[in-house]
Amino acid sequence: MGTTKGGTSAPPPPEGAHPEAAAAVRRRSDPWKAAFVILLIVALLAVVTWVLLGSRLLVVREVEVTGVDRLTETEIVDAVAVPTGTPLARVDTDRAAADVRGLRLVEHADVTRGWPATLRVDVTERTPRLSVRVGDGFRLVDHDGVRITDSDTRPEEYPLISVKGEVEGNPAIAAAAEITDVLPEEILSRVDEIRADDPGRITLGLRDGAAIVWGDAERADQKRDILRILMAEHPPGEGREYDVSAPDMAVVR
Repeated sequence: MGTTKGGTSAPPPPEGAHPEAAAAVRRRSDPWKAAFVILLIVALLAVVTWVLLGSRLLVVREVEVTGVDRLTETEIVDAVAVPTGTPLARVDTDRAAADVRGLRLVEHADVTRGWPATLRVDVTERTPRLSVRVGDGFRLVDHDGVRITDSDTRPEEYPLISVKGEVEGNPAIAAAAEITDVLPEEILSRVDEIRADDPGRITLGLRDGAAIVWGDAERADQKRDILRILMAEHPPGEGREYDVSAPDMAVVR
């Protein structure tokens, strides 16, 4: 009673039927509705998966590179090594970014998907901060001591630094670069050389013959502010020395 032959859905209960009988009919029809909804969801997921991973609609058609100057876009695209036609969803962006960062002149790189068909690579190149004497020439290095380029003549806009040991990865290079970061342009433009053989007693030689005993890289902002006051009160000159290694007891000699 309540069902038809062949397993088809039961007809609605006759008018006036007991409420429990009506509920029983609804319960018997609910599994078919649930099965339909599940099949619909599975079908939709299959279509989405196919569009993302199997179709030609959302594939890499272009690699867009930004932030390069010394490097070329071709070098970046070659480092990414993602063939045109690769489904965009399949691209391992972390691996691609790591491969780009493996280039010597790249300090940082981000790789992101630009739907529907673009792979975006944003590059931050290493920039020269200091110059180092190498044989008869000079080398521009960044804050990690990584070589940017070489020059037969001294690049006047970058202070010449002297350190002990290897240049690349040398903490004295990083400390000196940090000092150049905090110095205002009116002082930095006067700096001719940085002596950092002892990272705890870094000294800056000025073009006019004065010197700045900076000490270590700690309290850089405070040292800069004290130095500006001292230089305003006692202009630089041959043989003058500003000692800000202990900013609370800075002196001019």
